[in-house]
Amino acid sequence: MRLTRFTDLALRVLMRLAVTDAGGTSLPTTRDVAASMEVPYTHTAKVVARLQHLGLVEARRGRGGGLALTAAGRAASVGGVVRELEGAGDVVECEGSAPCPLRAACVLRRALRTAQEAFFASLDPLTVDDLVAAPAGPVLLALSSRSRE
Repeated sequence: MRLTRFTDLALRVLMRLAVTDAGGTSLPTTRDVAASMEVPYTHTAKVVARLQHLGLVEARRGRGGGLALTAAGRAASVGGVVRELEGAGDVVECEGSAPCPLRAACVLRRALRTAQEAFFASLDPLTVDDLVAAPAGPVLLALSSRSRE
């Protein structure tokens, strides 16, 4: 299974915000987060908007504003986040513009759907907090402080 770049970036944004909260530093902006992860601001802004819509991230405006992980974001299941962002689509497209002639009797499609769910289920026990435990957390915290220099 391969995650989309959007989902990958969303998980990295959540991780980045989790260490920022733990580090007691001022809140980063979307630009700060994009710069620390060396990704385009426009992509990061779209991801932040989606995470905000899901209730995982809070965006505060004005002086002292920035991005913060919500309590739900900190405790969020990685499997649940990935499911939400990746959608419920099939691993392979059987019904596309040129439908597969085997689709009515195909065992592969069902097996791939089962494998996809097993992939998600293996991520279910992990929370965002788990992702930023050592050794990842200190590295992320160093990246966040380096981007502010």
